[in-house]
Amino acid sequence: MAAERGRAAEACVGQVVLPGDLLLLPAQYDEDAEGERLRLNAGAAPVGRLLCGPGLRRSGAGLLVTKCGLLRHRPTGPGAYWVDSQQKRYVPVKGDHVIGIVTAKAGDVFKLDVGGSEPASLSYLAFEGATKRNRPNVQVGDLIYGQFLVANKDMEPEMVCIDSSGKSSGMGIIGQDGFLFKVSLGLIRKLLAPKCEIIQELSQLYPFELVLGMNGRIWVKAKTVQQTLIIVNILEACEYMTAEQRRQALAKLSGN
Repeated sequence: MAAERGRAAEACVGQVVLPGDLLLLPAQYDEDAEGERLRLNAGAAPVGRLLCGPGLRRSGAGLLVTKCGLLRHRPTGPGAYWVDSQQKRYVPVKGDHVIGIVTAKAGDVFKLDVGGSEPASLSYLAFEGATKRNRPNVQVGDLIYGQFLVANKDMEPEMVCIDSSGKSSGMGIIGQDGFLFKVSLGLIRKLLAPKCEIIQELSQLYPFELVLGMNGRIWVKAKTVQQTLIIVNILEACEYMTAEQRRQALAKLSGN
């Protein structure tokens, strides 16, 4: 019955899929003596195996869609399917770098709004060089760029502003100037991709500082308020513009 209701995954690539849709895999992924041809959320997999990304989960001989969005496929190396959605609600994931807003001080712990269902905690000792006598100057309303040390459904999210060697590695309090805004998680993943064309093209327009959080928050600061707002507007519009439309808009701003 499932085979009758399902659609071939390859035929749906680039199309909108809805929660509950069943995507059937090519025959080579069904024929596995151990029944484990598909590996869920694996960090690495041998060539010939298939990775299941966000918005999908295993269902018998195929994939069950759990989020609305466009189906994407990576055929090279370990193949992968995932759903590219315009989700704005962030779910904390261990290791993710995010931008949080300090909402309260509770003893030796700061509470941060990270856009999830509950606030994250951040110890005053989770900063480079911090000690009981040398505490970081963190105030309510400050922006903090850090990463999740603990993030699961059974525990409160916990953030740190140091890496495994105790160095800040660019994390910590973000400057008071600048502009903070929110975009979809899909656009953030696109901007964080190596050699992102959008960032490269913007850097030729104006010099600016940029902080990207996996929780959909972006902080940007240019030389003037006008330049900052122009960059903000372009980044927000990138979600709906084609590459050619974006280049035309940048060409007008640069006067070319």
